[in-house]
Amino acid sequence: MALTREQLAQRVAQEFQDGYYVNLGIGIPTLSANYIPKDMQVMLQSENGLLGMGQFPLEEEVDADLINAGKQTVTMVTGASIFNSAESFGMIRGGHVDLTVLGAFEVDCQGSIASYMIPGKLIKGMGGAMDLVAGADNIIVTMTHASKTGQSKLLSECTLPLTGKGCIKRVLTDLALMDIEGGKFILRERAPGVSTEEIANLTEGELVIPDNVPEMAV
Repeated sequence: MALTREQLAQRVAQEFQDGYYVNLGIGIPTLSANYIPKDMQVMLQSENGLLGMGQFPLEEEVDADLINAGKQTVTMVTGASIFNSAESFGMIRGGHVDLTVLGAFEVDCQGSIASYMIPGKLIKGMGGAMDLVAGADNIIVTMTHASKTGQSKLLSECTLPLTGKGCIKRVLTDLALMDIEGGKFILRERAPGVSTEEIANLTEGELVIPDNVPEMAV
């Protein structure tokens, strides 16, 4: 069956490595802050000017002045620092973030991403997404595999306005983990109980299915 938001966040956290500086996008990516292994040091960076975000606060820990880029209240870990957004974007644009995790509306098999707007719908703005996809070499996108109406979000070519072109190398959906190589989606892992046939039927872009595709450990 499809992964829940919490399971997606757990699988994203498996991409972290000790000593990483990581930027988490709004939505499912931010949930992965709750699943960092206790023996691993990861510094979470937010484009509004915070390095060293911790887990989401308990009710008695909430500080309304301490928020992430999505305006959610957060905590800080030991050694955290607060600075202005210009310095934060300098960190992003300078390539000093080891891993970026973003949500998306669409991703195509050329590695392009559409994540910031749907024409005709009200949007709050680009945020830091365009800077993140331009300044980071290691990006993972997490999203649902298909829309609520069953339309694939993994396409031959994105139909929505692009956030970045040819910048995505790995995609985690509620059905599968895929790498993007040579203009194709390469299936690496499948959600527990989900068949490769189900994934293929919901992937509009070209999909390569290896002989052995293990289930995710979540």
